Amino acid sequence: MTEHNEIIAAFVLRVFLGILFFAQGYDKVFRIKISGVVQTFEHPFIIRHIPRWMLVISAYFTSYIELICGFMLILGLVKYYALYLLGIDLLIVAVAFSIIETMWDLSHIFPRMLLLLIALMIPSGWDVISVDRIWSLFRILKLAGLWF
Repeated sequence: MTEHNEIIAAFVLRVFLGILFFAQGYDKVFRIKISGVVQTFEHPFIIRHIPRWMLVISAYFTSYIELICGFMLILGLVKYYALYLLGIDLLIVAVAFSIIETMWDLSHIFPRMLLLLIALMIPSGWDVISVDRIWSLFRILKLAGLWF
């Protein structure tokens, strides 16, 4: 059983991280709405003379990236692209929080960043329970003439 620990660890990590981001994106897109996200950050940005359009673009980008890429991680679909976009997302969020307050609470972002970095460093051979792996298996079978 121990020879499969890496496979299970990669699967659990990827899906857990996907759930965290998907739930946050879902909340921002469907419950709070993008206008609510903008409204939450608007005052600190205005008093620091940051253009509102930057906040609006950031709110749309981070909200939809978290929703879509979180879902893609859960499925294991184009995992690395999803992780790259979520890394950019976390950097944007860190900049936004730093604009609001120089010493801000890392309790929500830091664990996600660590999990994301670990997910990026896990060898792809461990992440076999995914749509990407199934898709590549079908492509190999088709190239070998064993699938129609």
